[in-house]
Amino acid sequence: MENTNLHFKTNYAASNKIEPFYKGGKVQISKDEKFIFCTCGSRVNILEISTGKIVHSIEQDDQEDITSFALSYDDEILVTASKALLLKQWDWKQAQCTRSWRAIHTIPIASMTFDPTSTLLATGGCDGTIKLWDIIKQYCTHNLKGSSGVVHLVHFHPDMSRLQLFSSSVDCGIRLWDLRSSRCLCVLQSHFSAVTSLAFTASGDTMVSSGRDKICTVWDLKTRTATRTVPVYEAVEGVALLPEDQDLSQIGVQNHDLHFITAGSKGVLRVWEASTSRCVYTQTLPTATAGKEGGEPHDGDDPRSLTYLLTMGASHRVAAVTAEHNITLYQLPALSTQQQFVGYNDEILDVKFLGKNDSHIVVATNSCQLKVFELLTNSCQILYGHTDTVLSLDVFKKGLLFASCAKDKSVRVWRMDGDSGQVVCVAQGSSHANSVGCITSSRMKESFLVSGSQDCTVKVWDLPDNITTNMGDLVGLSARATEKAHDKDINSVAVSPNDKLLASGSQDRTAKLWSLGAPGAPGAGPALLGVFRGHKRGVWAVCFSPVDQVLASSSADGTAKLWSLQDYSCLKTFEGHDASVLKLVFVSRGTQLLTSGSDGLVKLWTIKTNECVKTLDAHQDKVWGLHASRQDHKMVTGSADSTITIWDDVTEVEQAEEQAKQEDQILKQQELSNLLHEKKYLKALGLAISLDQPHTVLNVIRAIRQSEDSRDLLERTLLKLRLDQKESLLRYCAVWNTNARSCLDAQAVLQVLLTHLAPEELLLYQGARGHLEGLIPYTERHMQRIGRLLQSSMFIDYMWQKMRVTGSSSIMGPDEDMDTSAVKDSAPLFVIDKETHGGSEHNLREDDDDDEEEDDDLEDEELADEESVTKKAPANGRQVTNGTSNGGHHAGSEESSDDEGDNDEEKDDKEAEEEEEQNLSTKTTTGVTLHPRVQILTS
Repeated sequence: MENTNLHFKTNYAASNKIEPFYKGGKVQISKDEKFIFCTCGSRVNILEISTGKIVHSIEQDDQEDITSFALSYDDEILVTASKALLLKQWDWKQAQCTRSWRAIHTIPIASMTFDPTSTLLATGGCDGTIKLWDIIKQYCTHNLKGSSGVVHLVHFHPDMSRLQLFSSSVDCGIRLWDLRSSRCLCVLQSHFSAVTSLAFTASGDTMVSSGRDKICTVWDLKTRTATRTVPVYEAVEGVALLPEDQDLSQIGVQNHDLHFITAGSKGVLRVWEASTSRCVYTQTLPTATAGKEGGEPHDGDDPRSLTYLLTMGASHRVAAVTAEHNITLYQLPALSTQQQFVGYNDEILDVKFLGKNDSHIVVATNSCQLKVFELLTNSCQILYGHTDTVLSLDVFKKGLLFASCAKDKSVRVWRMDGDSGQVVCVAQGSSHANSVGCITSSRMKESFLVSGSQDCTVKVWDLPDNITTNMGDLVGLSARATEKAHDKDINSVAVSPNDKLLASGSQDRTAKLWSLGAPGAPGAGPALLGVFRGHKRGVWAVCFSPVDQVLASSSADGTAKLWSLQDYSCLKTFEGHDASVLKLVFVSRGTQLLTSGSDGLVKLWTIKTNECVKTLDAHQDKVWGLHASRQDHKMVTGSADSTITIWDDVTEVEQAEEQAKQEDQILKQQELSNLLHEKKYLKALGLAISLDQPHTVLNVIRAIRQSEDSRDLLERTLLKLRLDQKESLLRYCAVWNTNARSCLDAQAVLQVLLTHLAPEELLLYQGARGHLEGLIPYTERHMQRIGRLLQSSMFIDYMWQKMRVTGSSSIMGPDEDMDTSAVKDSAPLFVIDKETHGGSEHNLREDDDDDEEEDDDLEDEELADEESVTKKAPANGRQVTNGTSNGGHHAGSEESSDDEGDNDEEKDDKEAEEEEEQNLSTKTTTGVTLHPRVQILTS
């Protein structure tokens, strides 16, 4: 039965994004320990540690890659160096470049650092020179030469009273420079490979250096000699001194002698005692990653090898950066993992919500590790176990247990602790002959798994009953049943909501429906029930409806289809993607579909109407991962562009906003009516413009023009408007001017604007040039039409006056003058009646076409009237009109004599009229007129 409370979704909004922010290079932490600065191509990204989100991004204008950067000790100044040999100084909090200057280096800068006073900047170039810059006075203070090759390390002595600088280049020596004399005081020789980092004690008299030659050296800076060489048996990339005033017994520190931490190619942190050269603590990591063939990885090939080690003294933490661009924060004194950020995820292959309240997401990337992100902080937990790329994921109903499959031909089951959020692997199974490309879990109970592989088979795996509570060793899984399902790779498998049916989709362009036996029953394997045929290319995904007996499938042919489980027929086809549809899920209790494609789009469909309600565009590459939360209010997408996007259902929010907007519109409309009624035209006009309702604005303009002293009132009102309101009014005028009904209102407004505003001010308005260009042709057209109407009206007026003159002369005596006062006191030249103007304007074009014909008809009628008026009276004194007598019958002799007399008079009248018409024609063509309006007309 249909639920009346069900509301269709109309839109999703991206609420959070997990994007790449670090792709290798330098990493630095601010002194206040709130931000992490790291390079990402042509950008320096600033990551907020507490939220795990990028708060600022500094990008080069020339799009050149940043080779190095440095943050001052007071966290105020950021300087970047690019391949274009430019140094740029940034106000990084505002993301603004405050200064840019040319580096004197001939080839790119490899290393940079600030001194403790934040006034000097040292740059080490690939040309073997070191230059010092005074940031305050903005000039180069030193040019230190003598290094051989790339200067990859520069470091100021922490005691600036000594004015010393340390540097290292490819000759493996550590040079000590005296900045007072710009001379190299000595070269500290101990390493036989590149020196990677330096660390100083609080007194500044002892220094520890690390190198890729697998040793660390302790230096006495007073005598400038090496006092201890510590072999660490791995290429060391970073070294950090431990604080002497803290209890660090948990990591093996038993005395107050010098201890330091090393980070290197083996991916673990180690604590060393300098006096004895002994390792007192070695960090324990999760299950080590074995090679693809089961062997140990070569030194330096471990993806977990560390590349940087940074100290955070205020919070007693240590930050380590891995070769996979992960940044991990460890808390002293136990070196426990506190936070972990993934700088680069590579291609996202699958993503699912995880946790009791969908608080986490688990992500399969183009690697053998799984990554579990906490959505609140973007902190990540990396899961090791698979030995090859993880391809697919599925989460059980309760959200704390999930399964994964990979190219290593295995499936694994993982469990999350609901309180701590820690995830451990609890079960593993491996019996496929090829890569396992898809996996699905039981829907009702956590009882079994189904996997599909490139070996064209599906396997059903039973799970032990205590898998959710088992705290022991890894449980081995064995397949209950194996069935050859398709002729090509199986891309997707799905279990029905009642755990009785199984659907599979394959590259062979078909989807199949299977029945599942009872869990634990021997030999209860999948049994084929039917085949869904109709897709023209391989099927990428299948999904059961949560409420109806239908199956949805998506294909590389760009369509998604809905199938009946009764007769296996296609019920609906959804077309809209331009490329392969990779994933689909049901939402809104099975009434809507979400699909994602290789075109980077996510589409929301309403099944009943086959309508695409919304298209979401947030990715630049294939969207492989798509999943909806159990509460149906969120979804997550993962793409090959290394971006994960969390979307929130904003349907109710938008509906509430729309309703509030409508209510606000109603209130403003009422307020507008009140203002017009009270004749507060300025406020009414401003309110109508703020509502962005051109028709309402036009009504206000008309109301102003209909009032007394309309011209001055319109002028005063328009000139009091704000600049943005005048811009809107000019835009409205360009539209009004295209319509004959509103062109006079537009011209009235334009007259005020053009009269009182300077051209330079008008041209500053947004889009003013385009509006003015649109006004000119329509204004010319209106003037032409008004001119033709004026010409027609003047001709009619002239004929009417001519009729009066002719009629008056016929009854006046020879000594009487004609009364021309009516002509002198006639109406103004051009008056438009408000009641009739609309109709006249509406019919302008028809009047223009019929002007000549109407004028000819008027001439004929007027001439005929003149003839009747100017008839001479007969000899007997009786009035005769049109040749007929008003007095009765006449004798034949009288009639004949009268007819002859009348005929003579008619001939004379006709000759006079013809002569008068000829004179009129001549006068009109030569410009000589009898009426001032005719003179205006002809001119």
